[in-house]
Amino acid sequence: MAAETQTEFTTVYQVKGMTCGHCEGAVSGEISALPGVTSVTAVAKTGEVTVVSAAPLDREAVRAAVDEAGYELV
Repeated sequence: MAAETQTEFTTVYQVKGMTCGHCEGAVSGEISALPGVTSVTAVAKTGEVTVVSAAPLDREAVRAAVDEAGYELV
């Protein structure tokens, strides 16, 4: 029996305004709610947010999620 292979997409976004763990959690929480997202890692120190998803994400949907968290997608 053949095993099904699943493709994952990893995208790194730059987010402006994160300064602490609370910021990381807020951004991660909003992006995690997007359909198809399997993991989010936000790092306030670098402003990088790494998103793993089942399919490529719409940049405007990610922008809206980051805006909702109170930050800016660069």
